[in-house]
Parts: sequence; C-alpha cells; structure tokens
Amino acid sequence: MTAATPRRAAPEAARRTAPEAARRVGNKGPQRLRIGWFGAWLARPLASFHLVVAIAVLLTVLGLVMVLSASSVESYAGGGSAYSLFIQQAVMAAFGAVVFYIALRIPMRLMRQLSFPVFALSVVLLVLVLIPGVGTKVQGSQRWFDLGVVSVQPSEVAKVTLVVWGSHLLASRQSEKAGYKDILMPLVPAGLLVCLLVVLEPNLSTTIALGIVLTSLLWFGGLPLRMFVTIAVSGVVAATILALSAGYRSDRMRAFFNPGDDPQGIGYQARQAMYSLADGGIWGRGLGQSRAKWSYLPNAHNDFIFAIIGEELGFLGCALVLGLFALFVYAGLRIASRSVDPFIRLLTASATTWITCQALINIGYVVGLLPVTGLQLPLVSAGGSSLAITLLMFGIIANAARHEPEAVAALHSGQDGRFSRLLRLPKPEVYSPARAARARAKAKANGKPKPKPKANAKVKSAPQRRALPSGRSRGGSAETSSRRSVDSDSARRTSRSTESWRSTRAWEPNYPMKHARERGNSR
Repeated sequence: MTAATPRRAAPEAARRTAPEAARRVGNKGPQRLRIGWFGAWLARPLASFHLVVAIAVLLTVLGLVMVLSASSVESYAGGGSAYSLFIQQAVMAAFGAVVFYIALRIPMRLMRQLSFPVFALSVVLLVLVLIPGVGTKVQGSQRWFDLGVVSVQPSEVAKVTLVVWGSHLLASRQSEKAGYKDILMPLVPAGLLVCLLVVLEPNLSTTIALGIVLTSLLWFGGLPLRMFVTIAVSGVVAATILALSAGYRSDRMRAFFNPGDDPQGIGYQARQAMYSLADGGIWGRGLGQSRAKWSYLPNAHNDFIFAIIGEELGFLGCALVLGLFALFVYAGLRIASRSVDPFIRLLTASATTWITCQALINIGYVVGLLPVTGLQLPLVSAGGSSLAITLLMFGIIANAARHEPEAVAALHSGQDGRFSRLLRLPKPEVYSPARAARARAKAKANGKPKPKPKANAKVKSAPQRRALPSGRSRGGSAETSSRRSVDSDSARRTSRSTESWRSTRAWEPNYPMKHARERGNSR
C-alpha cells in the first residue's frame, strides 16, 4: 500500500501541472512560430535576391502613385492634362525595369572588364554637357542632354560608373596587398575630377552624392581611420565653401539656421513642408487629398514628395518608406557580408551606403533636420534619369545577391525558383580565388616585357651537361632527380595556392552552409 501511493500521486501531479505547461507553451508558441517562419525564410539561399527585388518593386510603385497624386494639379494647370508628368515617370520606370533586367544578366567578370571604359565615357559626357549648344540649360544649371522624348543627366550615370570602377580598382589593390598610396592615387583624383565637373554645372546635390560614393569606397576599401578623418574633414570644409559661394546656396543655409527670418521668402518651402507633415497626423488625409499640392508647396512631386506622403498617408506612410529603406540596408549589408568575391563586397556595401544616405538626406531636409540640398528620394521622387539609374543599381545589387555562395550552390543544383526560371536568368559563375590569382598573374605577365635570353646561356649549360655522367646525377639516378623536380614544382604550386586560399579566407562568410560540396568547389 505504501508503494502504491506515490504511483497514484504522480499522475495526479502531472494532470495538475499539464494545464499550466500548456498555457506556457501556448503563450510562446505563436511567437516562436512566427520567428521560426521568418528565420526559415531568411535562411533560404535566394532570400537576399528576393528582398532586393521586392523592395525595388514596392518603392517604384509607391513612387509612381505619389508622383501622380502630387503632380496632377500643377500638370493640369500647366499643360491641360493631369497625367503628363506621371506618364513621363511611368515611361522611365519601364525603361528602368529593362535596365534592371539587363543588370541581372551581366556577368560580374564582364562588368569588371567594362568598368573603366564606361567610367571614362561618363567623364567625357560630363565634359560635353558643359559645352554650350550641346548641353541643355534649365533654371541656371547646364546638366541635361535633351533627347527629345526624355532628358538625361550624365551626372546620374557617373554615380554608378564610379561605384563599379572604384570597387573593381580597390578589389584589385586588396588582392595585390598594395599600400595606401596605391589605393588613394588612382581613385581619389578621378573622383575629385568628376566632382569638379559636376560643380561646374552647377549641381551641389549630385556633388554630395558623389562625395558619399567616394567616401564609402575608401571606407570599405580599408583606408585607415586617421587618413579617413582627414579626408572627411576636408570634404566638409569643401562642401561648406561651395554652399556659401553661390547666392541660392547661401540663402538655403541662412534659411536653415534662421527659419523665422523670412517665412514668405527663402524659408517658405521648408515651412510649408512642415505644415504638410503636421496636417497628415497618424492616419493621413487620404490618398489624393493633399492640400499642399495645390501650389502651396513648390516641387511637391520632386524634392519634397516625402511631405506629400506624410500628408496623405500620415505617419504610417512615412514609417512604411523608412521601413523599406531600413530593410534595404539589411539586405545590402547581408549580401556584402556573405559574398566571397571582394569586388562584390565592395560594390554592394558602397552602393547600399550611397542610396541610403541619399534617402536620409532627402528625408532630413524635409523634416527640418538638414538644410535643403535638392537630393531626390530614390525611386520615389519624380525624375526620369534618377529613377532609371537607381533601378540599374538595384539590378546590380540583385545580381550580386545571386552570387552568394549558398545561392550559387542552389542555382547550380537546380533550385532556381519560379522567378529565375521566368526571367531565364543565367547561372552565376563560381568564384575561385586561385583562378582569380592566375588571371592577375597572367595580366601582369602580359603587361611586362619578356626578358631577352642571354647569349652565353648555351655555352654555360654545355659543360654542366658533360660534367654529369649519363643516366646519373649527383643526388642519385635520373629517375630520382626528375621525380624530385616534379615534387618540388608541385609543392611550389601547392604553397602558392595555399597562400592565395589563406589570403581570401577573411572574405568568406562565417555562417554554416548546407551545400558543402559546392562550397568546396567554389574555393
């Protein structure tokens, strides 16, 4: 009887504690399920690629809707059609989708080969646009090529070419273990030349964007902090001088530091933007119900479109835009950290920094935290050249996402997914550090002149051959000597490949990979 009592008590205690355990599991179960589902989705090989494509589509669609809403009144008052500016933006969005697809199909090796010629072409275009009669001057700035249907800004093209060529240059310098002087000399003078040509247009906003591109390249390229601080201070001083050199720039600075001095003059635009944001509240007035677009807020469809978003969609709409750009930062840095190729790491990190900083500067001066610079909100503000070029950059980043080691392994094993099969995208190449080292060595050998053979080489080799007995060598038989020479050559090649492999270990991701066989082949 005494032995049976604990046996009855145990099930009763289990029955009493079972509801409490169920409640604890039930309370944490949905949260764990949600976290587990999202984490499992992020662990998919092509998650970064799908994130970049989804962000580009959402921001572009949101931008088209807001451009239609913000520009309809002024377009109707100016040209008789409320859809004139929207149609131009939609045409450039379609063209941007085409260049996005082209960027997805370009191999990274070809992109690196064409980086310098395309960058040199963009510099030539920047020179040509300054020539009277070739470039078109609008509102005091000569920065456009008028092609009849659309207008193109070569300064927008220079952003992408500088990112791609700078990443190729710094990746080559890192593989060669070059010094800081070799890193600065080719890149910094070329970047300053582009900035100077853009300043002559004049276009301070694009100069700031180019400065961000150059700074991010140097930062991710491994420039030491002390040199980076010097360059950053010099850039701030140069930007301040440029901001105070022209009349309209100094007016913007004065309006930022003294917003109440001239509320109906230089401070009118920033004040109306704040009124629009305040009028939206939490939920907004509704899509298409903005009051500021009725000629109260200048450039409502372009520089200050974020104020219209806050007025019509409220705080939730602004939070949506900020959330999409925050998700883009996560996706871009995730691609950069997972990539094995140093070129892709530099390209993705620098492009992500450029687009994010441009968005933050635009939002900053709309909400009154920064002086007005004229930088557009990427993919949202009206502007055909900026929209197409930004979509091109998003396509390059999406192409880089398909070169992650897990993505390459999945694509080569047939797990390409519906989207890749629908677009018929080519499979990315497997990055091999040894192959890259051989290509660099071959390029160096082709660039250096071949040494001429000495005239007395045969004379010296003849006595040496006669000194050795036939079939024998000093260390043993001829078979043994040949075997030793083969072993030494193979050891020398093994050591070289081991050194290149060890030097690229720092570029490899530190997360577990499921496709071990493909990862071994990628090395």
